[in-house]
Amino acid sequence: MQDHHSSSHRFGSKKQPFVYLSLILLGAGGMVLGDRLLNDQALSSPTNTVPVISQLPTQNPLEGVLGSNNSNFIANAAEQVGPSVVRINASRTVAFNDPSFREFFGDRVPNGAQPRVERGVGSGFIFDDEGLILTNAHVIDGADRVTVTLRDGRTFEGEVLGEDPITDLAVVDIDANDLPTVTLGDSDQLKPGEWAIAIGNPLGLDNTVTAGIISATGRSSVQVGIPDQRASFIQTDAAINPGNSGGPLLNEKGEVVGINTAIRANAQGLGFAIPINTAERIADQLVTNGEAQHPFLGIQMATLNPEVQDNLNSNPNVPFEVQDEEGVLILEVVPSSPAANAGFQAGDIVLSLGGEAVTRSEEVQRIVENTPIGSDLSVDVRRNGETLTLTVQPGPMPNRT
Repeated sequence: MQDHHSSSHRFGSKKQPFVYLSLILLGAGGMVLGDRLLNDQALSSPTNTVPVISQLPTQNPLEGVLGSNNSNFIANAAEQVGPSVVRINASRTVAFNDPSFREFFGDRVPNGAQPRVERGVGSGFIFDDEGLILTNAHVIDGADRVTVTLRDGRTFEGEVLGEDPITDLAVVDIDANDLPTVTLGDSDQLKPGEWAIAIGNPLGLDNTVTAGIISATGRSSVQVGIPDQRASFIQTDAAINPGNSGGPLLNEKGEVVGINTAIRANAQGLGFAIPINTAERIADQLVTNGEAQHPFLGIQMATLNPEVQDNLNSNPNVPFEVQDEEGVLILEVVPSSPAANAGFQAGDIVLSLGGEAVTRSEEVQRIVENTPIGSDLSVDVRRNGETLTLTVQPGPMPNRT
């Protein structure tokens, strides 16, 4: 790897260090479009979340939007960011002896059959003027060849520096200099009702711009319907379609606040984006190490409410009685995990981590994700009516098999 790939940096420059903070592909006819489709049961209806905002204010929607030069902030944002948005074409060769073909055709696969090439298209954006591009991992997953097309028509071969399926993020490098780059916002400051602008290549239509609002923040991966991932998603009603995956979600200033990644099947106004603060942290690791590590405790959790309590207490496979109607319950502790070594037990109620009180499992996940691997994390739990303080050192998440 070249020196500029291995050095630590922040978005916008390979030479500057980061500020370190942590489905189904749509396709037809051999074309896989870079967006995930969530099924009808993907979203739950949790309590204590910010309600979805579905209507704009009743006053004139253009009031305060038009400027003295008859332009508006959406057009300005699109003009500012558009040159940094790229189309990513990925292809992979699948032989007829591939297990996926054997599973479908069995022994009926014809001898001498030619390999099949699967092609997909997605979006990405340039965050370093020397050619670093951020996109979704599922856009380039398994690709033999990645090509990147800029808005000015230039096309480059892309090298995948790293991908992280756990957050669905990947970094691609192209051999180019003095490229236009995006400006980052702060996704932690987003509030429902703010403007949201999406730019990408839906259905292969380059540099398409759509606009709406931030409908909600902090949607958990379980709520969204992708529980195998670690992310707290932004929900938006800005139109997101197949091919938008990896493209930027902007605020009214034209700053990138998210990465468009998933849509809800058979619904309108339900798109989801990965917060840019998460992407910034993961991209730094991908550029520096080629992979991202995620802190791991080794516990299975549930957010309690009266219904969950009743269901658990009526389940004969649960070896303990749940006394609490709210809080974060530890259902299971993985043997030999950091949590097991620290003395966690099934049935414990997590009260706080690192001095921060928690009431939902998503809060626990967020704190753990932002805790450096190997560092001490103080955790208060309630066990049999007593409050205990345990110290755990998160370890790296084991590789998936």
